[in-house]
Amino acid sequence: MTDSTARADAHYDLIILGAGSGNSIPTPDFDDASIAIIEENRFGGTCMNVGCIPTKMYVKAADLAFEAQHASRLNLDVEYTGADWPGIVTRVFDRRIDLIAQGGEEFRRGDGSPNVTVYDGHATFVGPKTLATAQGGVEKTITGETIIIAAGSRAVVPDWARAVPFHTSDDIMRLDRQPESLTIVGGGFIAMEFAHIFQSLGTTVRLVNRSPLLRHLDRDLSEHLNDIAASTYELHLGRTVASATHTEDSVTLTLDDGTQVTSEALLVAMGRRPNGDQLNLQAAGIEMRDDGRIRVDDYGRTTAQGVWALGDVSSPYQLKHVANAETRTVRHNILHPDSMVPMPHENVPYAVFTHPQIATVGLTEAEARDAGHDVTVAVQRYGDVAYGWALEDTTGIVKLVADRSTGRLLGAHYMGPQASTLIQQMITVLAYDLDLREFPRKQYWIHPALAEVTENAILGLDLDFVEVPGR
Repeated sequence: MTDSTARADAHYDLIILGAGSGNSIPTPDFDDASIAIIEENRFGGTCMNVGCIPTKMYVKAADLAFEAQHASRLNLDVEYTGADWPGIVTRVFDRRIDLIAQGGEEFRRGDGSPNVTVYDGHATFVGPKTLATAQGGVEKTITGETIIIAAGSRAVVPDWARAVPFHTSDDIMRLDRQPESLTIVGGGFIAMEFAHIFQSLGTTVRLVNRSPLLRHLDRDLSEHLNDIAASTYELHLGRTVASATHTEDSVTLTLDDGTQVTSEALLVAMGRRPNGDQLNLQAAGIEMRDDGRIRVDDYGRTTAQGVWALGDVSSPYQLKHVANAETRTVRHNILHPDSMVPMPHENVPYAVFTHPQIATVGLTEAEARDAGHDVTVAVQRYGDVAYGWALEDTTGIVKLVADRSTGRLLGAHYMGPQASTLIQQMITVLAYDLDLREFPRKQYWIHPALAEVTENAILGLDLDFVEVPGR
């Protein structure tokens, strides 16, 4: 027994900081282990409470509102008269999200998890494998043989925003009422999803960003999206905020060029910062990277023996599906130290549920050329396939990037209806290293389903395709 263990209030086989993806660590493999879970906020983490899931429930409502407002293209006389915002909040949170979060915590505190103890205070390291936290307001010090840091991230809030009332993704969905106008500062995933939500539901949205929107997309998609956004929102791109003031019913931003942007409410959507800097990591010998992430090796181990990290606090990808995959990897590596596997960071896809919907995986065209590939590219418009006609779609495109000499897919980029679903087939192509020269004719493509946009994009590549008799 070490000195720190002797001074601790309790010692555990496993301590987990964070009840988002970290709450999935305890499988039956750990039934004989004593476990502490530390969560100072709601169980479920960012995705469940303020991120992926509730935002998509709002996006669904926004999509229907958008379609109603643009139904004339289908010769329909449909009128959108507004949203029952309090009803949406109640449906999303009171009837769904909060119940799930509450149930997750009750399960860990109850008879279903007899080997788990829950702590609800903020955790900081006070020594190697030693944490100060709290339980029901009572300060506690605990130690663990193995510690997993899954402490997530928080919204970035610049100093200028603290001078005025502002919202982040943590609270914007729980507003008492829908604002008539909203200024959003940012141009990434979060900004673009909320821009679509509020604009489609009837709020006037103004976007301020220092660069083009979603600038990390493949250039063809980024330029196309920015053109669409210019006709949808009030844009102030290439601008930064110099100062902010407010009245009782509005917030005014003064930009670096002197322009003033005034709205009823302000949403700061400038990304999320890993929470490692709030854990006093140096006391435990845990190093951080220059960008604020906890430093881990290929297997999820930090620089302190017996301490692991996963998810937003350490990952290069702030994505729930990556955090879940890292959770499975770290669990395996803890249970099987003689046959560890690396973190699953190859061919990571993501989607942005804005309008048009966007999904991407693999290399952009520029990245593929910079890597020295013999690049062939195809861009297929949704509107040129049969179901695209049914949609009367004028904005959707699919761009595929492949290696001409090998027939291997290098990247897939979708913008348009069902993008996050359509791309899954290309994720499979990458994951299993399938040859695109054989792929299109070794399977059926349901006609006239929207998947034909993928088939036509593949056939548009400059490749020597293999024909299969009868197909």
